[in-house]
Amino acid sequence: MKIQKTITRALFFVALLSLFNKAEAQETSVTGANYISTAVPFLSIVPDSRAGAMGNTGVATSPDHNSMFWNAAKYSFTKSEAGIGASYTPWLREVIDDMSLSYLTGFYSLDKYQTIAASFRYFSLGEIFFQETADQTAIKKNPYELAFDIAYSRRLGNNFSGAIAFRYIFSDISQGAYDNVSKSANAFAADLSLYHRKEYGSSHNPSVWSWGVNISNIGSKISYSDDSEKEFIPTNLRLGSSYKHQIDQYNSITVSLDMNKLLVPSSSGRKIEDDNDDLSSNKNDKSVLSGIFSSFSDAPNGMSEEFKEITWSLGLEYWYHNQFAVRTGYFHENEDKGNRKFYTAGVGVKLSMFDLDFSYLIPSSQNNPLQNTLRVSISANLDLKSNRR
Repeated sequence: MKIQKTITRALFFVALLSLFNKAEAQETSVTGANYISTAVPFLSIVPDSRAGAMGNTGVATSPDHNSMFWNAAKYSFTKSEAGIGASYTPWLREVIDDMSLSYLTGFYSLDKYQTIAASFRYFSLGEIFFQETADQTAIKKNPYELAFDIAYSRRLGNNFSGAIAFRYIFSDISQGAYDNVSKSANAFAADLSLYHRKEYGSSHNPSVWSWGVNISNIGSKISYSDDSEKEFIPTNLRLGSSYKHQIDQYNSITVSLDMNKLLVPSSSGRKIEDDNDDLSSNKNDKSVLSGIFSSFSDAPNGMSEEFKEITWSLGLEYWYHNQFAVRTGYFHENEDKGNRKFYTAGVGVKLSMFDLDFSYLIPSSQNNPLQNTLRVSISANLDLKSNRR
């Protein structure tokens, strides 16, 4: 694939924005789409198969190896002393055949109350060929982005925990193919999260109700050149609840609900005057904190549009004998904010100390670039304690 230098960056951003199926949205119409765009959207891609099979829910589900992405506070309630995990997701294979997300994670319990964790995310855009003129030999590049996280989680009581995570973000989507104007970008961010769980019922048929909240990617803006404006990273508020019921000795079922809202400006905060009015012209002029607080009230069409910016997802998980799981879910996003609507399904198998999880995405509309998205995860408990779930 040969890409002209003059449109290289634009195509990269279109490719990244298409992760969220928003390429056809426009920000200049009262009745049309008005999506929220950010830099480094790979930070919002679900990396693991368990949550991916449950409609992208995970902020309040039971702790697992991939809690770093969803809610690091859950690590304080893990039943394992330590664990490691790896996930792989071929991404947008209906459009590009070599784009992928790889994810590594691990945790270690310092004692009954404290746990530390780390994760590494690597997003590859595949091979890209740069060509300045038609008769020039194309230059092959491999653009990529990555993020490294560390977290500290602590119990604040028998049923409550909190966590803080720090993140380094690196993005190199142009790789300075022909000039010295574009450059790689760096940013730092933090997550703040809370998790609460409480058991009910008898010891033979217990139920667990939990809730969680995670404000992720609170951090610096990012820029790809010295003379371009800095862009917001995807600061996000995630709220959720989960209910697990042990039906009998062999069967259990979990129902979960998540809601998300990006905490970045959706516009300049002005109302649209006409079809040629550009609301995005000064949204990046705001500070990070100003952008977070104004994100609750800056939609051009008032609170009705603010509610449209909230995505929601439902998940269902069934376990048999704590060894075999079946999962399904649904994810919903408003038509004017990206129109991602899809069903998910997956299975999980526990083999001694290892867990294998698979998930599959089923879009509700045809010709969706997310269709046939498959995730594969493997994790290992590094002790002999009882199953974490």
